[in-house]
Amino acid sequence: MRIDFLRFRPLFALTLAFAALAQPALAGTGQPSPWQMTFQTPVTEVARYIDWFHNGLLWLIGAVVLFVLALLIYVMVRFNEKANPTPSKTTHNTLIEVAWTVVPVLILIVIAVPSFRLLKLQLVPPQADVVIKATGHAWYWSYEYPGNEGEAFSFDANMVPDDQLQPGQPRLLATDNEVVVPVNKVVLVQVTAADVIHAFAMPSFGIKVDAVPGRLNETWFRAEREGMYYGQCSELCGQNHAFMPIAIRVVSEEQYAAWLTEARQRFAATEVRPVKVASRATAAE
Repeated sequence: MRIDFLRFRPLFALTLAFAALAQPALAGTGQPSPWQMTFQTPVTEVARYIDWFHNGLLWLIGAVVLFVLALLIYVMVRFNEKANPTPSKTTHNTLIEVAWTVVPVLILIVIAVPSFRLLKLQLVPPQADVVIKATGHAWYWSYEYPGNEGEAFSFDANMVPDDQLQPGQPRLLATDNEVVVPVNKVVLVQVTAADVIHAFAMPSFGIKVDAVPGRLNETWFRAEREGMYYGQCSELCGQNHAFMPIAIRVVSEEQYAAWLTEARQRFAATEVRPVKVASRATAAE
């Protein structure tokens, strides 16, 4: 039988168009991109490890799915009623039962090794060069530089309304005051909340940690590239949850020193609101 492929040209064209649209868009650096389906460009060691681990798991999961699909197709073809009119009465197969128990265990061990390494990388911060305290409020963030490089100062960071956005500022992500940190320096971020549970998340840095009232959590990052990076509260914290972004500007050491001098004068009159944190004795009770 001769197949007229010309009749299927519209179908082929539609398939190619769908495949082109389905291609994942390249992720931006520091903020999401339209139609993005991948992670944002990683700029820290932790974020790169997360990206590598995620992609490796996708290949592993894909291989498992294809293997199971091949088994299903084989069973449907080899053991259907037409091809196998007299079914086997076998109820046990020791080799197969051992295999389908041992192989998944080995796969989980392979996954566990890099997983534990990633957890250690995230949860054991190196010696900090800069310490910043981030406090979640309903609904904005406040930041405190607790005197690690001179006089302490703090400031609030509220989302910039749509009608006040400047060129280059992304909607729903830009803030009136930005956190500034030096490039290639270890930044320890102490995270807490003043009212309800929030979450401090910065995708390009590979960090996300809960901000819990009465508790002081911490995370860290070392940005390897200067630029502007945006995150958001990733906890459903209330009515204006979608309007409390995080904006961090990574600059050179010289620019950071100049910003510190300016910030101490600019935010000198800002009152530092105390946040009660449970002590070890209180936690033990």
